[in-house]
Amino acid sequence: MSILTIPTQPFSDQKPGTSGLRKKVPHFQQQHYLQNFVQSIFDSIDVPAGATLALGGDGRYYNREAIQIILKMAAAHGFAKVLVGQGGILSTPAASCVIRKFNTYGGIILSASHNPGGPAEDFGIKYNTANGGPAPEKVTEAIYARSREISQYRILDAPDVALDVLGLSQLGDMQVEVIDAVADYADLMAELFDFSAIRALLASGFRIKFDAMHAVNGPYAREILVNRLGAPADSVMNAVPLEDFGGGHPDPNLTYAHELVDIVYGEHAPDFGAASDGDGDRNMILGQRFFVTPSDSLAIIAANATLIPAYRNGIAGVARSMPTSAAVDRVAAALNIPCYETPTGWKFFGNLMDAGKVTLCGEESFGTGSSHVREKDGLWAVLCWLNIVAVRQQSVEAIVRAHWAEYGRNVYSRHDYEALPTEAANGIMQHLRAQFGTLPGSTLGSYQVASCDDFSYTDPIDGSISKAQGIRLLFTDGSRIVFRLSGTGTDGATVRLYLEAYEPDAARHCLDAQDALSEMILIAGQVSELHARSGREQPTVIT
Repeated sequence: MSILTIPTQPFSDQKPGTSGLRKKVPHFQQQHYLQNFVQSIFDSIDVPAGATLALGGDGRYYNREAIQIILKMAAAHGFAKVLVGQGGILSTPAASCVIRKFNTYGGIILSASHNPGGPAEDFGIKYNTANGGPAPEKVTEAIYARSREISQYRILDAPDVALDVLGLSQLGDMQVEVIDAVADYADLMAELFDFSAIRALLASGFRIKFDAMHAVNGPYAREILVNRLGAPADSVMNAVPLEDFGGGHPDPNLTYAHELVDIVYGEHAPDFGAASDGDGDRNMILGQRFFVTPSDSLAIIAANATLIPAYRNGIAGVARSMPTSAAVDRVAAALNIPCYETPTGWKFFGNLMDAGKVTLCGEESFGTGSSHVREKDGLWAVLCWLNIVAVRQQSVEAIVRAHWAEYGRNVYSRHDYEALPTEAANGIMQHLRAQFGTLPGSTLGSYQVASCDDFSYTDPIDGSISKAQGIRLLFTDGSRIVFRLSGTGTDGATVRLYLEAYEPDAARHCLDAQDALSEMILIAGQVSELHARSGREQPTVIT
């Protein structure tokens, strides 16, 4: 086996987005494209002698081919060992768990998260650092800078590695160990949660339905919910990971998880429903005919954290992405703990967790997690809810309504306008920025604008600054409208519109969010010229 040095030329489009580099599969299949990016990673992280790398993906189309390329390149760059998930598969939270448990020099995760998979669909790659979390911007910027000047890459000339059988093999001077990450992850969950209480809840007749959406979490859910907690086998649906996710869109929301939604809102509905996404880091929580917004889920987990063994002694602090509702802020104030507001992207939570500033983090985009790993974690959130229900002996809906009664309700919705022409999406944002001088102090319907800005964040740990993270219209009553361009899609541009109003009156807590926010929705459309500029009368997805 010899190490080959292959001449190449830079690609201009390898700038990582919110969570790594995402493109269509045919784009990644271009000659040298993946290799260039992997070489740029290795050139940017100064691989020490004897280092171990974690490697795996969500099982989508092109995962196996990419794994083989990365293994051979790792062998050409001095890694002593690579830990790879069986079949090349690792959920994103399990990858973070493996990085931390085995003290690896970070890991490479292959996923386009909640985006569709298949020969003509999406693929992605990102590097996570040794703390188990997504690389911070200073690292991704270095990778991008390197990708623009690369002239060659190194790769071992060797046969493919067997990925389906557990155990060790040799690749040049490097060891490859195929591991059972499901067991490692399940063991960690057993340390955090009261499995005995959850097991008793399920044995009492409490029925659950978990939709793995033919994505990576199927085996993890089976091991934990069925094998360890005793749920009936049919409690986990769409449990077999498929390269194209069964033709579905593995995004756990009311639109794309409609099969689960129909069950939970239908006759003989289970008591609890949940779903996770392509790589297992997002979650949707449902009660019987009742949807829990991700923002409320974070707040309720924070308010009830001491019911969970891992957090029995309290939590240090909480953090949320800027577009996430302020529901958790109210909990933090009541608990007298800090609450941090960051840009969208889990990478912004890493420094706060490493510094011990926060224990729980969340995003409105169905991501919730804690300091047990450095990624958001879909099954962790599901287990939080099951643990809380088991202790409180109340339904999901009753727990949410009791929370609203105590803290008030942050009525919240997100409208996604997907796959817009990039020029149109940028035009909407530019039109909003052009009004920064005139909007403050103006009256829009029954709302008065207090301020508007383009959100900027200064990291309290390392002082790094992230600008232009979303446009905020803040009203005098605490309500707000947020516009943001998504950084996770691969097809055109997505404009996300976030709407939030605080409702302290319990008599109005039963209102449908779209009805309660109807005036604000009209105002958002008018001030942004969203419909005229996008050519869309309705959003693609409403959550």
